[in-house]
Amino acid sequence: MSDDLEVGPVDYMVIEFPGSKLTGEGLPILVDLVDRGVIRILDLVFIDKGPDGDVTVMELSGLDDATSGHLALFQGASSGLLDGSDISEAAKAVEPGNAAGILIYENRWAGPFVAAMRRSGAELVASGRLPATDVIAAVEALGADNT
Repeated sequence: MSDDLEVGPVDYMVIEFPGSKLTGEGLPILVDLVDRGVIRILDLVFIDKGPDGDVTVMELSGLDDATSGHLALFQGASSGLLDGSDISEAAKAVEPGNAAGILIYENRWAGPFVAAMRRSGAELVASGRLPATDVIAAVEALGADNT
């Protein structure tokens, strides 16, 4: 890999929508992150998991107006990183009767840092993610200790 290639870490999210109710509330924030160059959407797929557990990939154009307007920007976002087996695996985390969005994105903010570290001979040897619920609980516990 080229030492000066500026590619940030790539992450994924599976976001479940109970009752398959996609309100579109978070989409303007996602669009803003892309517009500001903080992230780059590599893949975006929505699935619906029927009450019987059958999984269908939803067409972005078939979503309601509150959702589809912002999603039109991501129509065709497909890097090839997300395939059918990944969708099946992600669907295991989704309860029957719910929908989910599967998002693969690059953390563009980190690209220049990663490239600089590679040029200096540094190497990433571990990576991970702390669940947001754990971070919130820890912060709340700190606040409780200070009262």
